[in-house]
Amino acid sequence: MKVQEFLEHHGIAGNPFAEEDAQTDAVFKRDCLETTFHPAWDKILGSPADPSTAIVFGEKGSGKTALKLQMVRQFERHNESHPDSRTFVVLYDDFNPFLDRFVSRVGGSRSVERALAHWKLWDHMDAILSLAVTQLVTGLIEGKQPQRITRPQARDLALLAACYDQSTAESFPARWRRLKHRTGYHGRFGGWPRLLGFAATAVLAVALVVGGSLGRLDWAASWWPWAVLGGAWLPAGLRRLKSHWRAWRIVGSMRTGNRTVGQLARALAAMPEVDLAGQPLPAQARSDDRYELFAKFQGLLAALGWKGMVVIVDRLDEPHLINGSAERMRLVIWPLLDNKFLKSPGLGFKLLLPEELYRFIEREDEQFNQRARLDKQNLVPSLEWSGETLYDIASTRVKSASVGEPPATLGALFDDSVDERRLIDGLRSLRVPRQLFKFLYRLLVAHCHAHTAEKPVYRIPIERFETTLAVFRRDQDAFDRGLAPR
Repeated sequence: MKVQEFLEHHGIAGNPFAEEDAQTDAVFKRDCLETTFHPAWDKILGSPADPSTAIVFGEKGSGKTALKLQMVRQFERHNESHPDSRTFVVLYDDFNPFLDRFVSRVGGSRSVERALAHWKLWDHMDAILSLAVTQLVTGLIEGKQPQRITRPQARDLALLAACYDQSTAESFPARWRRLKHRTGYHGRFGGWPRLLGFAATAVLAVALVVGGSLGRLDWAASWWPWAVLGGAWLPAGLRRLKSHWRAWRIVGSMRTGNRTVGQLARALAAMPEVDLAGQPLPAQARSDDRYELFAKFQGLLAALGWKGMVVIVDRLDEPHLINGSAERMRLVIWPLLDNKFLKSPGLGFKLLLPEELYRFIEREDEQFNQRARLDKQNLVPSLEWSGETLYDIASTRVKSASVGEPPATLGALFDDSVDERRLIDGLRSLRVPRQLFKFLYRLLVAHCHAHTAEKPVYRIPIERFETTLAVFRRDQDAFDRGLAPR
């Protein structure tokens, strides 16, 4: 007996329990994204119009990625209905490029743990600014954002893009020129030193040609024409040296960036010195300058109609340098738990963290608690699901995949001996949605394999349910102890 035949008998198109990852779950994206929420949803999301911080701890499969997708959808809906007070969403869920660059620069012969011990708050700030600036610049270049910024704001955006735009869609110089053209920032006085040098060179070349034609080149043997030419090129040389010094310091301080010294030096040299004087630059290993750069970026967002900004952190355990290690995850995420940063005005964080990290929090000292102030961060210690909620999730998925009228129900798949209360009690032991889907998928397969196509049985008996549940819970216990594939 085939599983598809069993499902078609109940009017269900496709197996609603085949997918285990929300990223690729078509049923979830189609029907559950805006209808099926965790009981702590309101606390986690907060108000889309006024982003707040929430820190959520959950075991594997508890729905952290689903929460991320649901939050993104809610912010999109808010932005569509409030075009003048939108919220800028940054997905900080791919740590691989930032960690790889960081470890390659500070690692050397150190172990990964010793290298990650040097990860600081400003490394997170640089990474978030890289994602945010790249996203904003892409929107402006492609014409998705209206142009409403002043010249000082255009200067700020050009400076932020020079340091943080990490798009690989095109070369940085071409992209930076397009951005300046789009925002109207031309930096006309930035190239005067080179123009002076070219003008002096052109005048000397003309004088040499004219003097040669008249046979009067005695003056060319004197020192003063060449001294004048050197003096004309001196401002350009000093400007380039100063730009290289700035670029070298910035690239050395931004341990998660991909900008080269040459690229950054050319960009800084193209900006007038008056525009760079007194501006914060990420040139030192400290967070003060990054706070000012965040303020500039938020000012740009406000000018473009974004009244708030939210950063969603997810998939911390997936980078290959972390490889599921709780200690490495702690080394990376702990610097971000800073109340000053998490409570920045107009800025909210949604940290979706593995459950293993909560055990470290329970052992932290008073100094950590005073810095993090987790009591003010909408903390959800465990993303737990009740048996009733898991039953509702499964029922919603069955109805979503149903093509008949009336829609199929979860209870209709089971024999009368499996009443709703027994089903809820059994599902409660599975704890999280991913284990729920794995169990129901295994149950359907086990039931269909136990019957032939000539003598099909279209309802699952209590014996099959109990046997499969017992075996699955044994495997789940082995999984929890680390004795089964994770």
